[in-house]
Amino acid sequence: MTGNIELALSSNAWPFQEAEKLVKRYKGKKPEKGYVLFETGYGPSGLPHLGTFGEVARTTMVMRAFQEISDIPTKLICFSDDMDGLRKVPTNVPNQDLLATAIGKPLTQVPDPFGTHPSFGAHNNARLQAFLDQFGFKYDFYSATDCYKSGRFDETLLKICRNYDKVINVILPTLGEERRQTYSPFLPLCPDTGEVLQVPVRVEDPEAGIISFETRAGKRYETSVTGGKVKCQWKVDWAMRWDALDVDYEMAGKDLIDSVKLSSIIRRILGGQPPEGFNYELFLDDQGQKISKSKGNGLSIEDWLAYASPESLSLYMYQAPKKAKRLYFDVIPKAVDDYYAFITAYHQQTEAEHYKNPAWHIHGGNVPDVELPVSFALLLNLVSAANTEDKAALWGFVGRYVEGATAENHPELDRLMGYAIRYYDDFVRPNKAFREANAQERAGFESLKHRLEALNPNETDAELIMTEVYSAGKDAQFDNLRDWFKACYEVLLGQSQGPRMGGFIALYGIKETLALLEKAITGELVG
Repeated sequence: MTGNIELALSSNAWPFQEAEKLVKRYKGKKPEKGYVLFETGYGPSGLPHLGTFGEVARTTMVMRAFQEISDIPTKLICFSDDMDGLRKVPTNVPNQDLLATAIGKPLTQVPDPFGTHPSFGAHNNARLQAFLDQFGFKYDFYSATDCYKSGRFDETLLKICRNYDKVINVILPTLGEERRQTYSPFLPLCPDTGEVLQVPVRVEDPEAGIISFETRAGKRYETSVTGGKVKCQWKVDWAMRWDALDVDYEMAGKDLIDSVKLSSIIRRILGGQPPEGFNYELFLDDQGQKISKSKGNGLSIEDWLAYASPESLSLYMYQAPKKAKRLYFDVIPKAVDDYYAFITAYHQQTEAEHYKNPAWHIHGGNVPDVELPVSFALLLNLVSAANTEDKAALWGFVGRYVEGATAENHPELDRLMGYAIRYYDDFVRPNKAFREANAQERAGFESLKHRLEALNPNETDAELIMTEVYSAGKDAQFDNLRDWFKACYEVLLGQSQGPRMGGFIALYGIKETLALLEKAITGELVG
């Protein structure tokens, strides 16, 4: 514990509010296991998406907040439910016919369609861990298959067997009549096919943990609930995991609120206290639909990291977790610039304000001091106007705008240039649509041209230039200057939105802007 507890708790930042639940849970006393356990869960039935990353990022933020206000040690587990049976073939993977032959089998027994790992579950587990490692998360990875087979869950599985009727009676009222007839907390693995079976079971010996079941082929078997011969049905599995690992904190999506309630009841039946938790809203794709591993809609982790920094993604996860948000490419530029704005503000704030700043939660209090003379949005517009993908050329503009600025002394900006070039190529360039200026707009551009010609050709004072832009719009008798700026974006840049024009012209250069205005006046930009 290194921080000021009162200041941290008074910040009202949601990670501290969550951490306070755990402080109250233990009242300063270390739990018997010696640490507070945070868990995140992941189902590797499809490629990991940003929702999965978001849960780990947010849980880590809560854990860091707890570390700031408590001396009790912590541990984070990323748990993969990789013994679950494959229910359907994801639409965003190759070799789908190969997967179709393994429907019903545990994900760690399903062939890897990418051909890089022993199983589909192992492939997805490895991909998830690679991303988590890239972000520097500190966690222990747990595989359901390993936990079941190693005996880690055996004691709790026997408890479920001894409390079979109590457990099953929690779930049955939530099911339809037909499903009630086949439901069991235990899903035995078929000795003949290896499939995870959803069939009725009968408890033969609750103390020894012996159950019996009939396969789809009509063969009757007896088996033990221990040693990896069964796995638990979803809601029971969650409670079982909480009990076996003694989980103290786990958050979940809003769509799992009912599951949390049922699993919490079962955790109490097993003799323990359910973990503290938090229900976050879901991410939506560009069509407003929930993102899904099997569909592959929305953004992948790779997608975001191709166009923006990891820190900007962490910021997006931090902000408004209880609000449903679109998770698509067009949210990236704002997230990038917001991140650097918070970084800049952090180093001018008091300690009390630090705890309210998302940058503290992204970096766990170790916030870097980064000077960024040009915003990401402005870089995008520079790439667009300069029509170049050459970093050296872009640095020519920046070096003129900020004397002495180079890739060597501004490595963060150099990194952003790479992102800006890729983002422009894939999302801005394909959608650029220049239009001709009307008579009023041409008058405005003529006025702006004359005003800029009167300035020092090396002028980089953005506010001075912005005054001339405003004046040109007034010269052209725009009643609403928003229409004037809209014309600047659509005619000069070929897009519906754009930067603050004073800053853009200062960066792009007076000479270059005069040439752009001439092309706009003559209609040369169109076509």
